[in-house]
Amino acid sequence: MTLTVRDLRAADRADAGAFANIRRHALPFMVDTAESLLHDVAHAPPEAHHQQLVAEADGEVIGTARVYVAYDSPVPGQGNVNVYVHPERLRRGAGGALVRAAEERLTAVGATRLLSWVLDTPENRAFAERRGYTASRSAHFLRLDLAHGTLPPRRTPPEGVELRTAADFADDPRPLFDLDAETTADEPNDVGAELDDYEQWLVETFRHPLLDRALSTVVVVEGAPVAFTAVRTDGRDRYFTGMTGTARAFRGRGLAKLAKNDSLHRARAAGYAEAFTGNDSDNGPMLAVNKWFGYEVCATEVRYVREAG
Repeated sequence: MTLTVRDLRAADRADAGAFANIRRHALPFMVDTAESLLHDVAHAPPEAHHQQLVAEADGEVIGTARVYVAYDSPVPGQGNVNVYVHPERLRRGAGGALVRAAEERLTAVGATRLLSWVLDTPENRAFAERRGYTASRSAHFLRLDLAHGTLPPRRTPPEGVELRTAADFADDPRPLFDLDAETTADEPNDVGAELDDYEQWLVETFRHPLLDRALSTVVVVEGAPVAFTAVRTDGRDRYFTGMTGTARAFRGRGLAKLAKNDSLHRARAAGYAEAFTGNDSDNGPMLAVNKWFGYEVCATEVRYVREAG
């Protein structure tokens, strides 16, 4: 068997499709498409040093790696390497080869701290620890059965509160950016992020091919967005809540539940049978909200960290 590691062919939709297929099998609770991968490659800012790598065995793509620097973090030098191998192609050396290549790429551009999300299984944790990585925080993937589960009934918004969609802000998304920036700053994370580039946010978030603006619900008070749930779909069967948040001044009023419930009802009406989301294990408020809806943990990831050099 001949194993090679190379860059994703940015102009090759079939190559991107193979990459997305591996992610779909290795992370069945996430949303990826060939179009979204090519969009990420084409629009990543230079300072992110964003790279998509594939491991190829005898002409077949069997593993993938997403490699980038957390350019939006206030702490410089934090590199990310997330490696996934097709579950039916394990133990062929693809994972190790991808990690080595990714580490070389990241340290070459100045990364001093390497971070990787690893599925919480004995085999995956041992794989990371053999390579000098140490476990830090964890996060859960959660699943909701939309086809057979029972959602809380839809309720009429309180007086002065409106429910809109992200599509309603297509002409001027700036208010959504401001709300996203505020809620992102408060999200539990061991890296941290500061959203301060509106034009880049338009490309990476609002105009991203996975963002389903019609199913992303926005709660509006006196014309201003104060809570939202951002939804990603793949146009087939995957519905994933990427972010749900409420402005600081409006927390504790149940507005996140209001937004999420509206979106879930409309997703079920649109034919989606399963809903997925992810929560940091320390994010108690959102875990409680999702438990209230009937979400159940379906997998856990652990963030592994290694100091480069």
